[in-house]
Amino acid sequence: MISYPSRHCTVELQALPSRIGQVRRIVSAQLRYWHLDALIDRASLGVTELLSNVHRHAQPDKTCTVEIELLLDRLRVSVRDHDPRMPVLEDPRHIAPLATCGRGLAMVAAMSESWGVRPDGESGGKVVWFTLPASAPTPAAPSRRTRRAAQEKPARRFAEVAHATEGLRPEHTPARSAVAG
Repeated sequence: MISYPSRHCTVELQALPSRIGQVRRIVSAQLRYWHLDALIDRASLGVTELLSNVHRHAQPDKTCTVEIELLLDRLRVSVRDHDPRMPVLEDPRHIAPLATCGRGLAMVAAMSESWGVRPDGESGGKVVWFTLPASAPTPAAPSRRTRRAAQEKPARRFAEVAHATEGLRPEHTPARSAVAG
């Protein structure tokens, strides 16, 4: 079941590998709809990690709910499951360099503004969530000087540039390295 209120999106699913990609696409589409394209990569990464944890660890079933909410100045992504066991954030110093698990929550913590876990009284399970800043930076208005310079010096059209460079051969210069030695 999927619901799309204007500032809220909820997806209920079985946390199976085939469904995780579908949820990533739903999250990406919703963030594009909200004009939050800059958050897509981090939100997709975070929801993938949380759903992977449900798939790997949740008992007795893999049923969960993903919820994304656009709050005033942040995006909150949460995953609710029916397993009451709380996740443990592993100390990265105690994870073997080639280990294939144990870094997910640390990654969520590193890429998010905040994160946490709380018991869910309704389901008897828990909710793991993270937030991302959603305030879009406003582009600075060009100064008068910038606008005046653009008006005084019109841009050359492509054809003018192509004509001006006809017959000119680029000089070959040796490559230079920024590395001393």
